[in-house]
Amino acid sequence: MVFSQDDRVLIRVLRQNKGYNVRTLLSEFPHRNWSCTALYRLIAQIDATGSAERKEGSGRSRTGRSDANIADVEEFVLSQEDAPCTHKSVRQIARETGIDKSSVHRIIHKDLRLVCFKKNVRRSSLLQTS
Repeated sequence: MVFSQDDRVLIRVLRQNKGYNVRTLLSEFPHRNWSCTALYRLIAQIDATGSAERKEGSGRSRTGRSDANIADVEEFVLSQEDAPCTHKSVRQIARETGIDKSSVHRIIHKDLRLVCFKKNVRRSSLLQTS
């Protein structure tokens, strides 16, 4: 169960000042629909850290869009000034860097703020060679 910020503050204050346990909290606040397991975990966290807040950095780590990966993708995406049209496609960048194709696309779109296009082979050049 997810506690609201007000619930967390209330539980922390009652635990630290009055020593309320899970059963006391459930009997004092029957209308809150708190679960026993969630209260046990929250009280254990309050006892261990003195805080009811989420630990910094406790979420899922951001590995696909790390600074190193952004720099690698940026190097492949931009054309060289002396050689235009030398940029690589999303699939080629993914293959060469070892980063997932969707992560490469996300880096290009969100971090570099560029638009991904598919490379098209001109049909006129194909017709002329045959």
